[in-house]
Amino acid sequence: MPDLILHHYPMSPYSELLRLALGIKDAAWKSVIIPNIAPKPDLTPLTGGYRKTPVLQIGADIYCDTAIAIEAIDAVQPEPSLFPAPLGRLAALVALQSGGTTFSQAVGSAMAPFIDRIDDEFFEDRKKLFGFDRDRVRKAAPHLTAQFVGWLARIDDALSDGRAFLGGDAPGYADCAAGMNVWFQGNFGLKGSRTAPFPHVAAWIARVEAISHGAPSDMTAQEALDVARNAEPQVVERVDEDSGFTTGQSVTVRTEDPGADPVAGTLIRLTSRDVAVLRDDPRIGTVAVHFPRIGQIVMPT
Repeated sequence: MPDLILHHYPMSPYSELLRLALGIKDAAWKSVIIPNIAPKPDLTPLTGGYRKTPVLQIGADIYCDTAIAIEAIDAVQPEPSLFPAPLGRLAALVALQSGGTTFSQAVGSAMAPFIDRIDDEFFEDRKKLFGFDRDRVRKAAPHLTAQFVGWLARIDDALSDGRAFLGGDAPGYADCAAGMNVWFQGNFGLKGSRTAPFPHVAAWIARVEAISHGAPSDMTAQEALDVARNAEPQVVERVDEDSGFTTGQSVTVRTEDPGADPVAGTLIRLTSRDVAVLRDDPRIGTVAVHFPRIGQIVMPT
């Protein structure tokens, strides 16, 4: 089985999502620490310019966005499932919500009290990508906090029937995605105060964090590039006939974020669930870069 290689940094909430998923699997995986802002010179050969964190690598297949990385992890190591019954595939919808507006509220409300202690380079990077800056966070802080606390109340309601995890007895993708928002509060010493009014949430996040992260071991960025260079993409070719695109077409793929960089390549896969392009880089040869369909703009070139 090829190595699962996670390109991440410790304080990244979406990285925590995948670290928890790997913990549910009790998986062995390789850890490559990357910068938290652009440029990312040892990651760009793999992704073609995708700037978000984390990125999952399996050989010469590169998975951008946790929604597609979760699918790849579950395919490589099916048991235990990240979509356990009875919630099943509804977990993906819970994750979509947790990673949307609620994610922005969770991050903004946690960072707001410490806004002047965060370095300028970080804010400049996030402003270019998301339009996220100090003044916006400072002004919006009361509303962001109220909205995040409202979400915590809803999670507490869901857990009040005695279930151990959001989907029932077993942890899964929904817990990883919702859990990252609560976990992130701990980066700023706020997790205890945020969860104190919500005892079911406090008990649940303790169970989620007890899952841990599986069995990571360090890998250098160059070693990860070597893995890609010595592998072949395993992507399965498929472009849906009603997509408006054809296999082999030159396209760009970029996230919906206003400052996102497009990834250029040759279209190899486009379905209602996923997108993949083949691209060549002089340092590593040919790789397949995978994205979820939701949240991506695909354009012909």
